[in-house]
Amino acid sequence: MTDIAVLGSGAVGTSLATGLAAAGHRVLTGTTRPDRPRPGDDPALAAGVRFTGHAEAAENAGIVFNTTPGEVSVALLSGLEPALRGRVLVDVSNAAERSPEGFPVAPLHPHSSLAEEIQRVLPRTRVVKALNTMDHRVMTAPRILPVPATAFLSGDDPRAKEELSALLVDLGWPREWILDLGGLYTARALEWTVLMLGPFITRHGFVPFGLAIAH
Repeated sequence: MTDIAVLGSGAVGTSLATGLAAAGHRVLTGTTRPDRPRPGDDPALAAGVRFTGHAEAAENAGIVFNTTPGEVSVALLSGLEPALRGRVLVDVSNAAERSPEGFPVAPLHPHSSLAEEIQRVLPRTRVVKALNTMDHRVMTAPRILPVPATAFLSGDDPRAKEELSALLVDLGWPREWILDLGGLYTARALEWTVLMLGPFITRHGFVPFGLAIAH
């Protein structure tokens, strides 16, 4: 059992928190409104997830998932630097300029990546980029797709990537579906794939999807 914090309580954060709790881990969800009433059928509550502030969640977990909106992640996480020292931080978010319809049209960090910018403001945190190339439903149930998706990992700390890989296995990801791309700079390639999201959703709707490498 691992103590895990999920920062953000949107669709991605809720899916991850619920899936990780169902896999047997203790999960805290960090949110700006931890006391907000939640419906009785909230899947996260049913799985035993607790809600608290961002800092408290980070302070009480060994592994932290960032699912906050990518456009505000750097500013938000920089304020949590003391709580995140020594932690593994899994960045699941994408930072992009948006069209009037809300679709990504250009990366917010064209000469870097959100993950690298997070690492810059959190030098004592072990940042890994992962899970940003798929629908949130696939993150915790990879076998719902008819063909295997790939869980890409980018990061400079091999041990942090191994810890994350073990969590992914708990969520149902076979080891052979997990692909380590190397250093954190490779997150740039992963984050640019978000530009496919608008055309894909326009054509197919909000269906589960995930990118894959065939080799």
